[in-house]
Amino acid sequence: MDAQARHELRVAALQAELAARPGLLVAYSGGVDSGVLLHAARAALGERCAGLLADSPSLPRAELALARAGAARIGARLIVVTTDELADPRYVENRGDRCYFCKSALFDAMAAWARSNSAWPLAYGEIADDAHDLRPGARAAVERAVLAPLAACGFTKDDVRRYAAAHGLPMADKPASACLASRIPIGTPVSAERLARVERAEALLQARGYRVLRVRDHHPLARVEFGAEELERARGEWPQLESLLAAAGYARAELAAYRSPLERALSAGTPAGSRAAAPAPGS
Repeated sequence: MDAQARHELRVAALQAELAARPGLLVAYSGGVDSGVLLHAARAALGERCAGLLADSPSLPRAELALARAGAARIGARLIVVTTDELADPRYVENRGDRCYFCKSALFDAMAAWARSNSAWPLAYGEIADDAHDLRPGARAAVERAVLAPLAACGFTKDDVRRYAAAHGLPMADKPASACLASRIPIGTPVSAERLARVERAEALLQARGYRVLRVRDHHPLARVEFGAEELERARGEWPQLESLLAAAGYARAELAAYRSPLERALSAGTPAGSRAAAPAPGS
């Protein structure tokens, strides 16, 4: 069986799984995984579904705008709620399980909305590939019985990209974009000031056309990671980029290649597939 045939079987399984639900409240970020789940839920359930987006200082304003536009393109109702992870000292401490407390805040906000507005189950966009990644937030989902329909139906990253492209979703080729807190090194407390500084720096670099980048906040140093396809260009423009980083609040900067959370963890000696002892996924 070729890849397209396997993909079609997984899409059919997802459609059947979602259609059997009374409704669905989807944790939506504007990324391709949650975008595909929201689109599939809208197609299967019509008005008996909605996306819920958690807005906090760790979400860049540009990402919020893109997420709103993506939901509108899908035609799904979008609920935006404010979460305050910075009020949780366990999140602020950033000891390696920050994502657990962030996802807990998200799923608790979803559950509160559902209790007041519907009896729909909760779901999020975990995919089959995530079983091999390092995602402490998955524990929060299991504890709260949050569904993962894409993973249950075997959807891989290739599947979500195929689905998004086939349906013309605006996030079809959107690069992965973890929250701003993932740019802060483990052990360094998360603060609104650090998050805002990272957001300023990344916005200035993105304005120059860079798509895959991370500004790691080692203030006063910025460690700036670029995707493989843009790394050479960044090297050639480094003096100009250093000026932009200075304007964002960094006295010094260094350039590096972007590595995925799994690559970073493996280089640090974390066993592949290990979630319990894994560092937070600083994507």
